Amino acid sequence: MVNISGSTITVTRGDTLEAVLEISYADGQPYEVRAGDVIRFALKQKYTDREPILLKEIPHDTMLLRLEASETKLLTAGWAPYVYDIQITMEDGTVDTFIDRAKFIVTEEVA
Repeated sequence: MVNISGSTITVTRGDTLEAVLEISYADGQPYEVRAGDVIRFALKQKYTDREPILLKEIPHDTMLLRLEASETKLLTAGWAPYVYDIQITMEDGTVDTFIDRAKFIVTEEVA
């Protein structure tokens, strides 16, 4: 099971997560992703951790965040909760963390 509510993601441990992302300006206008833009997802147990436990680049052409079942299987269910952010480095070098300090909750699988 995957549930996304606002910026909170809940996933059952061992499930595949797929989410299509959209980026908007502050006024609500959509940002058109360019071929030179780099979008990345970073997951940590706590924001104070030095390194992410999972780091994924999101393809600019699909804007699809995909975490494989094998990746979510490695996460501990019930951790209170993991945290993530998503940032874009635009082709001109501008960096914008457009989802910041968001919750990532892992629930236990039955089998």
